[in-house]
Amino acid sequence: MDATCCAPRPPAPDLRPVEGAEAEAELAMFAKAIGHPLRVRILRLLVEKNRCVCGELVDELPVAQSTVSQHLKVLKDAGLVQGEIDGPRVCYCIEPRALRRFKALVGAL
Repeated sequence: MDATCCAPRPPAPDLRPVEGAEAEAELAMFAKAIGHPLRVRILRLLVEKNRCVCGELVDELPVAQSTVSQHLKVLKDAGLVQGEIDGPRVCYCIEPRALRRFKALVGAL
């Protein structure tokens, strides 16, 4: 695994509002992305591992590789995970800024 895969970025303060139409749309987008139990499980696994994961998710989930890939795509499209190509595979990790933003939006409910 490449050491630069999903290299951490320094945390920057997120000064965007947590209320209003834009924030509500953003929260709805995140909620839709985690709206399946398997995607919640994938996020939990990535948070627990706290590093780039290339093929281990399939081993830890009771579904086919293609199903895991479909769910990872939804999470990536929402910005909750990052993926980087590492040879013939893609390595995934949590996007910490998006996760912090999601927590802030939920906390403002």
